[in-house]
Formats: sequence, structure tokens, C-alpha cells
Amino acid sequence: MTHYAIHADGLSKEYTIRAAQPYRTVREDLVRAIAAPLTRLRRGREHRIRNERIWALRDVSFTVEQGEVVGIIGRNGAGKSTLLKILSRITAPSEGEVAVRGRIVSLLEVGTGFHPELTGRENIFLNGAILGMTRREVQRKFDEILDFAGVERFVDTPVKHYSSGMHMRLAFAVAAHLETDLLLVDEVLAVGDASFQKKCVAKMQDVAGHGRTVLFVSHNLGAITSLCSSAVWLDCGSIRQRGDTRDVVGEYLAQGMSSQERIVRLDHFKRGDGHIFLESVEWLSSMPLRHGQPLKARIRFETRAPLSDLAIGIGFSGLEGKRLLTYETDFPDGVRPSIIHPGHYWVDVEVESLPLGPDIYNLDIGCRSGDFHSVAYIPACVQLEIVAGPTTPGTIVRKDSGVRLPSEWSWSIQDNNRRQPQDRLSSTIV
Repeated sequence: MTHYAIHADGLSKEYTIRAAQPYRTVREDLVRAIAAPLTRLRRGREHRIRNERIWALRDVSFTVEQGEVVGIIGRNGAGKSTLLKILSRITAPSEGEVAVRGRIVSLLEVGTGFHPELTGRENIFLNGAILGMTRREVQRKFDEILDFAGVERFVDTPVKHYSSGMHMRLAFAVAAHLETDLLLVDEVLAVGDASFQKKCVAKMQDVAGHGRTVLFVSHNLGAITSLCSSAVWLDCGSIRQRGDTRDVVGEYLAQGMSSQERIVRLDHFKRGDGHIFLESVEWLSSMPLRHGQPLKARIRFETRAPLSDLAIGIGFSGLEGKRLLTYETDFPDGVRPSIIHPGHYWVDVEVESLPLGPDIYNLDIGCRSGDFHSVAYIPACVQLEIVAGPTTPGTIVRKDSGVRLPSEWSWSIQDNNRRQPQDRLSSTIV
């Protein structure tokens, strides 16, 4: 306890949600006021607005040692951001106490404090002052901040002309270069493209490497796993589990897979280009997936125009986004059927033995026509965990460059309540 950076004891936060009131005109208010005595006589009492009280956090206790890097995971609404706001003293807890040692900076609302009329240079000094940096400190870090954000050419341009990505990169760069004892980070990996996100992770690793304490909230479980030595799983405002990062993330993913339906809807993704639409993927094999065990899944899609030489595939990528393994309908036989009549179709993929080793992966799904004029592709449509099977350890396929392996596929049509299964792939589906 003598070397802690954060010590929370029984933290709870309660909010009151008031019932929404409709907007009324002045005339409606006058009519209600005149009619109020009659209304009270008729009803006996005036209708009261019911308020709902919810606990965003409930009895949360934990200790973070100095120099520790802790990931905080959980579903939306689990209380992650509320916890960071309490630790940052943005809001006060309803119950409990928290002690924080050292200089603290929070990356909760990246870009807060930027003035659109000021240039990037002026906003660096302004935002640095808001975060507690002296002018001399900002000057010493100025070139490093610019290089990190990649906005050197536009440093003397008002930020109102910046793209949203440039604005967020600059804001993160200022906050990340503040010399602080404790860094609280909330979903900064939504900032910028993949290369900048890697720079963000590397910067936080650098911060942690200098003995500073980091609390990192993110839905990117790959970043959590690579960056954090331990993790806290928040569920409905309470701590569900705390411990080694891989153990906590594994339990979190396993609970998510067991609690959700076996059908993953793809409606909320950009599903297609107007001719092909990916609808869902359904797990037909036992879950969770196991190394060395069979895999079977069904992909449903819709076509709205005749398509030639159709191919569909699934891929497993690492959480950093690199493709590791691909299964496609046209490999190795090269059969690519055509669809004459638009409709709803499904295709099954079956793999006799899944070669990927125990780890957490992203599932990518895509389909294309032969001329590539019609393409639908959804990377990382769902995260899943592959666990050890009876043959693990063994020969595990996971190379730097992804591999493409043969698999069995079968097509079927479901259009206007007609079903016409086909055991083997043919050149045309009608």
C-alpha cells in the first residue's frame, strides 16, 4: 500500500434519469393552468413525474501500484468512463473514497480546449497550459509533438480548417507528451488511421517503460493484451474479474460468446455495394472454437442483380489487423458459380481441423464477383477466441505471412420460401 498510485475503496456513482417532458406552446401551458383545478378534482391528485435512479458504479475497490499498466474492459455502459471521470476528479463519487498520488493527466475527451480560430501552434500552447504544462515545457516538447501528430505543414493554419483526424492527432500528441506520473486513457485508439494507432500504443508503452502508471480503457482487446500487464473487467458497474490480462480477456470473450446468439448479424456494417449484401454468419460447430477441431459456419447473403463467378471467403486476422489464415470457396478447386436470379442465399464452410493456435482473433468476411465489380467485405466483424484442443500443443499454423488452406463449401438458395440445396458446387445457381 505504500507504493500505490491509485487506491479506490467502495466507489459508487448514482445518477437520476428524469422522465422526458414534451415541448409545449404558451397556449398549451395556459390551457393546462386553467384546467388544473378541474383536473385535480377529477383525478384526486396531480400526476407525478417518475424519476429513475441508476448506479453507474457500485462498490468498486482496487489498488494500482506505481508503474503498473492496467487495462479496463467491459461492454458499453459498464461504467468504464464513469470510473475514469471519478479518478480524474471530473465528477465526485456518490459513495466511497479514492486516493491518487502524483501528477495526473486524462485523455478522456481528446481535443477538449482547442479553439477553432487559433492556429495549431497556438492551440498546442493553449492545450498544454490547460493540461498543466509550463510554457518552457511546451517549447521543449514542441518539435516532438508536431512530429508525432504529423501536421508540420499546417501548424500555422487555424484548426477549424483541419480534418477531424488531424484535430484529434494533434490533441492526443499534446496530452501524450505531458510528463505525468499517471495517465488515464479512454478509447484513444479511435483516433487516426492504423499507423497512427500503432504510434499511440508505442507512446503509451514508452510512458509505461519510464515507470509511469497507465489506466487504459479500450474495446480493442489486442491493444489491451499487448500493452497491459493486468486488466479489470467491469460489468454493470461492478468488478467482475481482475488479474492477468490474458486470463481476464479470455474470460470476457468466452462470456460474450456464450451469452450472445450463435448468429452474428452484419446489418450494422457497410454490407455491400448495391449488388451483394452480407447478412449474417452463424456458427454451426461447437463453441468456443478449438485448435485442431472442426469448424463449420453458415454465411447468409443477398444478391440484387445477376452475378458471375462468385467467390466467398472468411479470414482470421490477428488483433493488430494482419491476416493469418484464409478459406475461400474457389480454393483449391477454382469453382466459382454464377447467380442468375437475385435472392437470398447461404453458403456453408466446413474445416476438418482448425490449425490456428489458442489466441484471440478477428474474423473477416468477404464476397466478390469475378470481375470485381461487385464486392462486399467486412473486416473484423466479430472477435473470437480459439482455445486449446486435445491435440494442443502441436503443429500450429501462424506465420508472418498469412496462409490459404483448402476447405469444403456447399451452396444453397432460399428465395420465396423455396429451398434447393446442392451438395457440390456447380457453375450456376438459379
